[in-house]
Amino acid sequence: MAALITVRGSFSFMRRLVSLQRLQKYCKSKFQTAYLVYAPYAYSASALYQHRHFRTSYAATRPVLQFKLSDIGEGIMEVTVKEWYVKEGDRVSQFDSICEVQSDKASVTITSRYDGIIRKLYYDIDSIALVGSPLVDIETDGAQELPPEEDVMETPAVSQEEHTHQEIKGHKTQATPAVRRLAMENNIKLSEVIGTGKDGRILKEDILNFLASQTGAILPPSPFQEIQPPPPGPAAARAPIAKTKEKRAPSSMPTPITSRPVFTGKDRTEPLKGFNKAMVKTMTAALKIPHFGYNDEVDLTQLVQLRSELKEVAESRGVKLSYMPFFIKAASLGLLHFPVLNASVDEACQNITYKAAHNIGLAMDTPQGLLVPNVKNVQMLSVFDIAVELNRLQTLGSSGQLGTADLTGGTFTLSNIGSIGGTYAKPMILPPEVAIGALGKMQVLPRFNEKDEVVKAHIMNLSWSADHRIIDGATMSRFSNLWRSYLENPAVMVLDLK
Repeated sequence: MAALITVRGSFSFMRRLVSLQRLQKYCKSKFQTAYLVYAPYAYSASALYQHRHFRTSYAATRPVLQFKLSDIGEGIMEVTVKEWYVKEGDRVSQFDSICEVQSDKASVTITSRYDGIIRKLYYDIDSIALVGSPLVDIETDGAQELPPEEDVMETPAVSQEEHTHQEIKGHKTQATPAVRRLAMENNIKLSEVIGTGKDGRILKEDILNFLASQTGAILPPSPFQEIQPPPPGPAAARAPIAKTKEKRAPSSMPTPITSRPVFTGKDRTEPLKGFNKAMVKTMTAALKIPHFGYNDEVDLTQLVQLRSELKEVAESRGVKLSYMPFFIKAASLGLLHFPVLNASVDEACQNITYKAAHNIGLAMDTPQGLLVPNVKNVQMLSVFDIAVELNRLQTLGSSGQLGTADLTGGTFTLSNIGSIGGTYAKPMILPPEVAIGALGKMQVLPRFNEKDEVVKAHIMNLSWSADHRIIDGATMSRFSNLWRSYLENPAVMVLDLK
């Protein structure tokens, strides 16, 4: 009985299988007919499983990566895109410039980390870009090694190549692509260079100083060859100077620097951006500091005579010599005696840090607004070296190309407001600094000499501001007297120069 049931079940299964095959052939013929008339696609023979096969061709695709805005330091969280150097479809290589962005501290050129093709620009001109957000999409060559996606710093991940990124006692060596390229071109290992930037970041100046120490050359903290023309020959050295003076004579008349204003009769509202936004933050923090003011005047008659004698010598070397290098060097000599003025305090004013380097800033009026670049390590520079560096900073400031390294790290500041006008001022301290000086315009005024005779004197007024939480009036007065003595008797300054 059991065998009979098994046979009958087998016949039932075979009948169903045959019926299923017939149905499959029937559906296949119907679908083939429909395909010839209507269907743009080729279907499989089995209608029961509804599988569809599309006609496709294989094309090798390359990875498209989001190039993110790097962390440019100093707590900057957003920047304004000022200029694009590429457009969609352009091919770029590593270290090629992609765009220029402006933070509330400086203008920075962003360079590419990859070789590839620009597929998308995420921002328009004058748009706000956030740190860590994508700037562009780059279609890269799949064969090249790519840094990790989460790395938004301008330093790639650790690799086997010494010049890209190295581990030093468990800490990463930080450097921008431009600095790494400069080190690579000069065969310098980043592990041997001491970085002076934030968190030990290696700056371009660090590479140049290291190169100078290895070759025995004498270089300033920042490169200046780009603005220093070659010195003239000995025979023709004085002739061009005379011609230059003749050409400069007509320029004594003031020329308008602004166009004629146009009255529109309409109110206009626009957001604060860039350096103007930075001024809001800085001055708001400055008003929390109790300022102590001190005013005096300086007789610069002897300095005027000394500069007139050295001016032609400096011009023969391709450098414009103003009074500011003397002011800055005198301030540095004074800071050696009063280091509290070259210090900084923490936000709670519980700790004071005495700065070893004299990075003296100069308030500069530029087309982008008020900027304060600083001359690094003034205590190690001569008056001529300072003049060279000031020429470089002024050139970059007028063209809007001052970098973050030039605008950060200041320890003491002088404001030459007198170059525009005015005698006395009330300068505001730039946190975390603790002192600042404002220099008024120089005037020819009558004064009594040691014989009680009325003589013509070149007088400049000056105004000091100090953080009264850590600097008292007596300290500020003694520093001012020492600074003034160096300028009123420049020969005394020579004794203390190093």
